[in-house]
Amino acid sequence: MEIDRRAFIASLGGTTAVSLMGSEAKADALEHWMEDQLDEQAAAAQGGQEKFPTVAELDAQIETRSFRRGAGNVFTSGNRGGNVKRLEPMPKNPTLHDFFRLRFAPANHVLQSATRALKTGMSEEIVLACLLHDCAQALMKADHGWWGAQLFEPYIPEKSTFGIRYHQALRFYADPDAGYEYPDLYYRIFGQDYVPPPHIEATYKMLRNHKWYMEPRMVTVNDLYAFDANAKVSIEPFTDIIGRHFKQPKEGLGNDNSPSAHMWRTLANPDAPL
Repeated sequence: MEIDRRAFIASLGGTTAVSLMGSEAKADALEHWMEDQLDEQAAAAQGGQEKFPTVAELDAQIETRSFRRGAGNVFTSGNRGGNVKRLEPMPKNPTLHDFFRLRFAPANHVLQSATRALKTGMSEEIVLACLLHDCAQALMKADHGWWGAQLFEPYIPEKSTFGIRYHQALRFYADPDAGYEYPDLYYRIFGQDYVPPPHIEATYKMLRNHKWYMEPRMVTVNDLYAFDANAKVSIEPFTDIIGRHFKQPKEGLGNDNSPSAHMWRTLANPDAPL
């Protein structure tokens, strides 16, 4: 069977989640994926189209797992079983680069996203938003746009924060003129009959009339096409942009008493019991 590597990796939560999985867990996940693909192909042959799960079917899976889907990556072993690994301690005055290396790594998806934004001539504020837009998933996946905006807001330009916060809502609404189609992946993750909750709908309506609508929209565009399993990316091309636009506290992230310092401390030490 031919495997769509990008779709498979995305179904597991992206390259960061896959990197935390053991070999046995990866093999099990691949087997389940292939089984699902066979079922979908059979359904397509019978009904003429791929069969996506319903919201009710996905809801019924909650008690079949030993994890919650919204848990951040640093708190899990990859959402597919096995034990977590000991994390390397953070430096005394940690920088954004340190968190990319020790807590967000390999961060392949956001690096791909930012690389695409850079190559297509996006503003530095959008490139930075693309680089950071999913980093908060290490802490929390649910409402990660809002979590991410809160995490980075004390340190980055307002437009970048805006792009990070609201890309989450815009993901659920196609904009062909901007180059964004609703992805089939979301039918698998959320269900074919999924309707975004009221706060997402209200946010979308607000954004359609906002002067900065294109900031989060461009994050979604560069988000959608950043799942190439063979892409070779690094944070180095963004060093100057980070230097110009990220206000690194001299005390180190988590030590500067900013409104989000507690979030950085949690990322630094997710093994703390209280």
